[in-house]
Amino acid sequence: MHDARVLVVDDSAAMRALFCDVLEQSKNVRVVGTAASAAEAREQIAQLMPNVVTLDVEMPGMSGIEFLEEIMTTNPMPVVMLSALTQSGTETSLKAFELGAVECFPKPLKATPEQFAKTVGKLGKIVIAAANSNVRDRPRHRGAKPAEEQGGYRASGKIAAFSTSMGGVDALTAVLSHYPKACPPTVIVLQTEPALAEMFIARADRDSACNVKAAVDGAELVAGIVHIAFDPARHVIVEPGTPPRIRLVERDPVEGFRPSATLLFGSIGRGGMPAIGAVLTGMGEDGAKGLRLLQAAGCRTLAQDRASATVPQAPAAAVEAGAVDAELRLEDLAADVLANCAQD
Repeated sequence: MHDARVLVVDDSAAMRALFCDVLEQSKNVRVVGTAASAAEAREQIAQLMPNVVTLDVEMPGMSGIEFLEEIMTTNPMPVVMLSALTQSGTETSLKAFELGAVECFPKPLKATPEQFAKTVGKLGKIVIAAANSNVRDRPRHRGAKPAEEQGGYRASGKIAAFSTSMGGVDALTAVLSHYPKACPPTVIVLQTEPALAEMFIARADRDSACNVKAAVDGAELVAGIVHIAFDPARHVIVEPGTPPRIRLVERDPVEGFRPSATLLFGSIGRGGMPAIGAVLTGMGEDGAKGLRLLQAAGCRTLAQDRASATVPQAPAAAVEAGAVDAELRLEDLAADVLANCAQD
């Protein structure tokens, strides 16, 4: 794993100092330079050759979004966007994901000492994951055409369960573009900022052939609806029944994650429900143990191809745990899920 060599780009001297301090406290992270504008950043990238850039959304002259588009067009490299998560900020963050940003991180404005300490650890992990990402090689999924009825697709009732974090907005956009209106009952753990998740769900519901909703307690898992769980205060599990139901539960994080993909997958496996599970791009090892439980219960298990995943840590952990039946690129993974969840 490579260390992170970071260029911090922000027009505010105070924010540059803050993020330099935050990052320098993180193990295996070194700030190699700072820049106050796109013009300065362009020169610093050429001279210092960082392997990660943190980029402010709002800058005078060329905006962060405009500079991100230039970077991803001329010299693709891992970029972490930094923005206040206001309404306009979340809209801009989704645009940044579309352009190729590996992650969008909220600026720690008005943070308590405890919140700031948490921010230090989280941002450090993000830039290390970004430094080891596949940004230069990954395929882009911009505005894929929604799936049609696919010859009258009929779901069997088998549950499709996914987990993802860094790079997840892009990955889910690709997967959902293949989903027909009567898609398999689907539940997804998406580790991202709640405000971003809410706006992504609204956009996905608008653009997808199927319905996409935020997971709520008691919701029935039926064909045609995708449920996305992102609340950092509650886990998501599936309760057996006809039909099965989503339950949101309050309990401690599982191996540092809440909601936990391992808990979700495990609940489906222990409940003896027919299902297919998949770990997509993301940080850490969440989902690997749960996918192994699904596999042991006789369910098919998949992982996004590590070579094409934006951040291959989570798929790699699942593969290394021996929990994966097949490792597939997103297009093939979506096709596999649909085929295995269709009526015979």
